[in-house]
Amino acid sequence: MKAARRAVRDQVLKIVGVERRAGEAPPPSAEGLFPPGSIVRAVHADFTSMMIGGVGSLLLQMLHPSALAGVWDHSDFRKDMAGRLRRTARFVSVTTYGAKDDALAAIARVRAIHEKVAGALPDGTPYAASDPELLRWVHVAETRCFLEAHLRYRAPRTPAADQDRYFAEMASVARLLGSAEPPATRADAEAYLEAMRPRLKWDARTRRVASHLLSQPAVAPSFAPVDGFIFDAGCDLLPDWAAEMHGLGRSPRARRAVRARAYGAGALLRWAMRVDATA
Repeated sequence: MKAARRAVRDQVLKIVGVERRAGEAPPPSAEGLFPPGSIVRAVHADFTSMMIGGVGSLLLQMLHPSALAGVWDHSDFRKDMAGRLRRTARFVSVTTYGAKDDALAAIARVRAIHEKVAGALPDGTPYAASDPELLRWVHVAETRCFLEAHLRYRAPRTPAADQDRYFAEMASVARLLGSAEPPATRADAEAYLEAMRPRLKWDARTRRVASHLLSQPAVAPSFAPVDGFIFDAGCDLLPDWAAEMHGLGRSPRARRAVRARAYGAGALLRWAMRVDATA
């Protein structure tokens, strides 16, 4: 049992870019972009809810034609969608818990990649991953889904003030990435998503990218028993209108079943990640 727990824990740490040393992960930096006690560190602390939020955010992001085009034209999503999830997890991990220099270096690498991602939509409209407005869309989709997963699966009683503080704190990363002014409260983020709806689109390319995402094998062999639950919960995390665009709407009964399985997956991974466990 102890070996199984360590195997799962080591794989989680590997996914977020940490190698286990003497049985433990390095402690979070006290001098990072977010100090100890920040709401960002609290929201990002639970691996299961973050993976669920990551799946939901990718599904939401790809409804924007320019975000989808960047994936379609400049990524190997057909063969490496799981790799994108891992890279996102590592970026979030280092910018949340890493030393400030490491976090800024990771942001600089992403900005350099964005500068190379540009092209035209099928209708000829130009797009660029470095576009501040597109970066705002990607940021809001991500933060909305991370927080929603945290509220649903980890801390449903998080005060409204802390929810607002999460958006305000995360806005600092968005600005460093080059985003146009990101929302600083949950209400502002929801209003922004609503205002963006007329610009969103679902088509054959969206279907194909979403299908590749949701049909991925487990991000690691030891996650196979819970991986499907994470993907299902990520779909369930979408706003109702976004789920309908994807054709992923579910009945209330089906949603309850998805959430129950996701709770179980979260309990299993938290059991594996407990650093004080001896068995």
